[in-house]
Amino acid sequence: MTSTDPAPKPVILAVDDDPQVLRAVRRDLRTNYADRYRVLGASSASEALGVLDTLEQRGHDPALFLVDQRMPGMTGVDFLVEAVSRFPDARRVLLTAYAETDAAITAINRVRLDYYLMKPWDPPGERLFPVLDDLLSDWLAAYRPAYRGIRVVGPAVSAATHAVRDFLTRNGQPFRFLNAESDPEARRLLEQHRGGRLPLVAFPDGAALSAPDSAELAARLGLATTASRPHYDTVIIGAGPAGLAAGVYAASEGLSTLLLESDAPGGQAGTSSLIENYLGFPAGLSGADLARRAVSQASRFGAELLHPVDVVGLRRDGRARIVTTADGAEISAETVLISTGVAYNRLDVPNAERFEGEGLFYGAATTEAGSCLSHHVFVIGGANSAGQAAVYFAKYAAKVTVLVRGDSLEAGMSQYLADEIRRTPTIEVRPNTRVLELHGEQHLERMTLQDDATGERYQEDARLVFTFIGARPRSGWLRGVVECDEHGFVLTGPDLPRDRPGHWPLGRDPYLLETSLPGVFAAGDVRADSIKRVASGVGEGAMAVALMHRYRASA
Repeated sequence: MTSTDPAPKPVILAVDDDPQVLRAVRRDLRTNYADRYRVLGASSASEALGVLDTLEQRGHDPALFLVDQRMPGMTGVDFLVEAVSRFPDARRVLLTAYAETDAAITAINRVRLDYYLMKPWDPPGERLFPVLDDLLSDWLAAYRPAYRGIRVVGPAVSAATHAVRDFLTRNGQPFRFLNAESDPEARRLLEQHRGGRLPLVAFPDGAALSAPDSAELAARLGLATTASRPHYDTVIIGAGPAGLAAGVYAASEGLSTLLLESDAPGGQAGTSSLIENYLGFPAGLSGADLARRAVSQASRFGAELLHPVDVVGLRRDGRARIVTTADGAEISAETVLISTGVAYNRLDVPNAERFEGEGLFYGAATTEAGSCLSHHVFVIGGANSAGQAAVYFAKYAAKVTVLVRGDSLEAGMSQYLADEIRRTPTIEVRPNTRVLELHGEQHLERMTLQDDATGERYQEDARLVFTFIGARPRSGWLRGVVECDEHGFVLTGPDLPRDRPGHWPLGRDPYLLETSLPGVFAAGDVRADSIKRVASGVGEGAMAVALMHRYRASA
């Protein structure tokens, strides 16, 4: 296949040993998906494995496996174990009888099952297609078709290359990475675009950007960075779970709504490879999928999202609240929500800053997963974000080592994640361990570690290190604007200080999520004493909109 040939359709594979059921499954799938997918069927697990062999040989991509559990020779779960080892990104659905729900639960744990369906599924328009539509939409959002789309050329380990890849990944832009040092296609592109600095970003129309920053990429990708109007009912600063939830509720209730995000929608949660404890998603979903769905939902209700846009100022002007962006633009609003979230703390050891993006990464699990193939990966941290990253990297890396300062994972991690890490043979946990120093020439090569239980210091080869060691609020731009605690988290409602004159200018008490500047609210991780969970951030975002209505009614 040449680069100008049409890409083959992704495959949906149905597997069932009952000929009548298999015919019905293929009929229903072809009725709804034949225009976009190639629908294949197999009457046994062994036949299906042969289909997988053919797909691998021809470079075709399976999008979804729909597999019966009760088959002779090999169960559906056992087949999925084999299938997922070859095609880890394909979505998987198990067909079960009423008496086989235990098998479905086992499959969720063993192969990250996305869904299970009870037989029969009639009518398919109500019980089959909505489920598959949702799963295929998620798969397409992350699909990287061969030889098409954006290509990023750069060194395998490079801070500038990482920044470009991270921006594209977090903004849901499919791309293919080409190693400038070894990939023949990379050499061809560099010859074609001589004189450019790395990383080079090549687009399907033949254009290319040389070492672009986020603003240049955003402009080329057509991301909106300019507000369509001068005044809004509410401006939401930060599009993490709290901000996106507020955007959905505000817009759905008729408020003109603008969301401003400095990086990519989803915030810190958007970097999570898998969130398993969010209500309504028993098989979990990635932070990117959650963000993508929320953005679509907010947009459907009429909310406007601008990114990447940095907010640098906020002031009061009569009844209006004026938001200033880094390019000098000013946007007014009746109410403002601060939901800028938090950023991972930097590793405070010698040479950490030098190797950032050159082997040392903060978050970035989904961005750098492809770089981890067959490598030894280190994850620093003992909270849920570190656990999620370790489980995700285990699908790609030869080995994952989790370095934890405490005595055990349970001290800061949810039990389900700690249990899953212990069930994964390629993940090693080292408690009472901290990093003392990083070493290397052009990029990270090794670390000095200390076992705090014994006092032993030792060095270990390390090319890829990912840190998740607590967080600091994104609130530096708010100094002197609203009251914050000693760590920079925004104070709201009853937590506002009462011992300083003039701290609150109105006769009424501040509302629960209201800051020291009336009409300006805070929600999510940036707020002092908030519960640092996705669900609580979503709840606070929704609550903030209700409080905005109260403020508007009383103003």
